[in-house]
Amino acid sequence: MTTTHPAHKTSPPPLLAGFGITKRFGDLVANQNIDFAIQPGELHAIVGENGAGKSTFIKIVYGLLQPDEGHLEWQGKPVTFSNPLQARAMGIGMVFQHFSLFEALSVMENIALALPPDFPKQDLSALIARKSAEYGIPLNPETVIADLSVGQRQRVEIVRCLLQEPTLLIMDEPTSVLTPQETDQLFDVLHQLAKQGCAVLFISHKLDEVKQLTSRATILRGGVKVAEVETAKKTTRQLAELMVGDKVKGITADTKRKKGKCLYEVRGLIRPAFGPFDVALKGVSLKVHAGEILGIAGIAGNGQSELMSALSGEWRPDQNGMLFTEDTDISRLGPTGRRHLDLAFVPEERNGHAAVPSMTLSENALLTGYDEDGVVAKGVIQFDQTLAMAQRISKMFDVRQPSDDPLASALSGGNLQKFVVGREIMKSPRVLIVSQPTWGVDIAAAQFIRNAMADLARQGSAVIMISQDLEEIFEIAHSIAVLNEGKLSEIFESSKVTAEQIGLLMGESHDLTSGQIPPKTNRTSGKERGAS
Repeated sequence: MTTTHPAHKTSPPPLLAGFGITKRFGDLVANQNIDFAIQPGELHAIVGENGAGKSTFIKIVYGLLQPDEGHLEWQGKPVTFSNPLQARAMGIGMVFQHFSLFEALSVMENIALALPPDFPKQDLSALIARKSAEYGIPLNPETVIADLSVGQRQRVEIVRCLLQEPTLLIMDEPTSVLTPQETDQLFDVLHQLAKQGCAVLFISHKLDEVKQLTSRATILRGGVKVAEVETAKKTTRQLAELMVGDKVKGITADTKRKKGKCLYEVRGLIRPAFGPFDVALKGVSLKVHAGEILGIAGIAGNGQSELMSALSGEWRPDQNGMLFTEDTDISRLGPTGRRHLDLAFVPEERNGHAAVPSMTLSENALLTGYDEDGVVAKGVIQFDQTLAMAQRISKMFDVRQPSDDPLASALSGGNLQKFVVGREIMKSPRVLIVSQPTWGVDIAAAQFIRNAMADLARQGSAVIMISQDLEEIFEIAHSIAVLNEGKLSEIFESSKVTAEQIGLLMGESHDLTSGQIPPKTNRTSGKERGAS
């Protein structure tokens, strides 16, 4: 097969180029004949839906996979990376989406573990402090990882990579756990690296950030490169439509809805920390009303998991008077008791918590739908009814599946998330409580899920949405509160607060108990940034 060089020909040659990159997994073609080039000092994005082939491609670049066809060139010379060690030796560094840090070890110890054997370890502590300060992301080398915020842990991953002085830095969804302020700080670092000649390959679902940071974007769809564009010449909607191959439907949330009666209330909820890495809840109070979506923002690790377990009944306080649905005290009820009162829950972790990977979709539908009419008769499961229920969910929520009743593990992350969310929304609950509803899913699936939650609220239900995605919160939430170190701020109307003000509350730069929000600055709000 004849391969052609990418259209961008320069002299000297690109830092990294790929020609006809193809990778198969059985009958699945994950990458098909992809040409790619990135120049020294270039900020370049790779975007695409879940399953578009992004992860496969960057794993090939980093030596975790080898292509079945095609080849890579480094500075104009053919190269093969058999493993990440060879890629790092060549000058390629990667910051993964999911941190690989030992929480019981210090910053210095974690960084030392990742450095090559011949890296001089003398005065490593001073080197970390100096280098991190130079890049504007200062670290204390002696601090234990467990004591760091998520944004500070991201710094550790970046500094660990930068100490190896890469000439190509790959960043996979680096802003998913950062506040707007921390994102701006990270982008300053990346621009500084680019000026020094380091190329940055940026993978993200956040298209406004792709436009903000990068000059070019390679767009993958179904394992095929469908476009390469100058990001400044495209709107986020145009980028999204290139990704999905169709018009992207907007959110239809009812921002002018009238506030109904209170359907769920929390009064002074206190939950102790049961382990060294738990976060105690400190007097959390909130109300959510019929027709309202309440967005709870916050950086991961500030008590979201603990709050979700309390709201759903997986953890219950020792006394009554803390949680209510309308006038019913549900403090001592577990998840089943609360479901019987028309509440529904979608936990953060879809695999193993919201769904059982080794069970079929119909079996997973049965887990929370056993009380639906006809599903269980005289104590006997009616499997034809459970299958029909699962198929209704899949049809209504556009779940793409390989067979009539596949294992949950056979679905992509986005499709499984649509099934899990659909399973709960199909019940038309009075109250839906959902954590990280679109985490790790592509733009089309995310829009579908958000529209479904907006539709549910429009029908008169109350929705509590715990999310790290500020763009998501500003897109559909009527009101917003911030969870910070187990404390919940007052609730603000989303139309009267900016993304930066919420980000300041998320970043611990303000006393949440004062009842005030930080003043507005010139930074655009989440709604404004997402409007292009």
